[in-house]
Amino acid sequence: MRKLEAKIVLEYDDEETAEAIAKAVSPDNFKTPTGLSIETVKEKNKVTTRIKCRRKLPTFIATIDDLLFCTSTAEKTIQITKKL
Repeated sequence: MRKLEAKIVLEYDDEETAEAIAKAVSPDNFKTPTGLSIETVKEKNKVTTRIKCRRKLPTFIATIDDLLFCTSTAEKTIQITKKL
């Protein structure tokens, strides 16, 4: 089976937000089935996630969808807490 790869780069207004987002999604770096790897790093105000998948296309797509959903949830949470 071929290897599918994705690199997702998200840029934020400040390093503090990028750090919070990276920490929110980084548990995914450790809980992956065989044939799937996810690595998230923060560099300045950017969060970069690399996904490598040797499984079927639906697994790859679901992984990206899950990452983006978790990221969106973290962003909304940060926005709400900044308003408090």
